[in-house]
Amino acid sequence: MAVPKSKVSKQRRNKRRSSVWKLETPGVTTCPKCGAFRLPHRMCTSCMSYNGRTFGSAEAEAK
Repeated sequence: MAVPKSKVSKQRRNKRRSSVWKLETPGVTTCPKCGAFRLPHRMCTSCMSYNGRTFGSAEAEAK
């Protein structure tokens, strides 16, 4: 059974993990109805539509 020869300090452990801190950029798509940029699988904030359905009016949300 493998046993570590000495303790790995918190600083050394964190240094080893430091290369994975950067997140990927989210994939931005365009709305098929109005062409505005939006995140995938989310409702469009400019025309209030998702998956071919409208969920309210954009003018009502602006007030």
